Amino acid sequence: MEPIIQMWLPILLSAVAVFILSSIIHMVLKYHNTDFQPLPNEEQVMEDLGKHNLPPGEYNFPRAKDMKEMGSPEFIEKMKKGPVGFMTVMENAPPNIGKQLVLWFIYSIIVGIFAAYIAGHGLGPGARYLAAFRLVGSTAFVCYGLALIQNSIWYKRGWASTSKSLFDSLIYALFTAGIFAWLWPAA
Repeated sequence: MEPIIQMWLPILLSAVAVFILSSIIHMVLKYHNTDFQPLPNEEQVMEDLGKHNLPPGEYNFPRAKDMKEMGSPEFIEKMKKGPVGFMTVMENAPPNIGKQLVLWFIYSIIVGIFAAYIAGHGLGPGARYLAAFRLVGSTAFVCYGLALIQNSIWYKRGWASTSKSLFDSLIYALFTAGIFAWLWPAA
């Protein structure tokens, strides 16, 4: 078992690698640019929503207060008539990309900490490269990717978008695994 503190270097380097890789994916490769589509008549829709002064939060529409109402003929008619959707309303402010990048980096460190913890308990010092690679890579993939699937199941996020994000997760996991396996403590 390896104490997490002894794994500080692969934790930090894997977070840096994931940060750089995600920047390349989003700023150079740009295959996520099609994840969201523009609203038809965006200005009118924004103006109409703006009249309601919605506070930041998660919304769905139409919304039933309970399962009984969800089965009522009136609610079923609303669902058929539409529109039906989920919506995230954010604060009215320019994007704070700096804050989001810091949070992403912290998240990547947390993934590295969990990978170090799990692999450290499953492998001892001097573990073979491939053993460390497999255990860290699996853990990192689970952390970066598997929870994304539930968004497509429950919230109707497009499977194409989720698949692209899972592919990203695989890339992050492979690099994390390689860095950990390369720097795994000797016996």
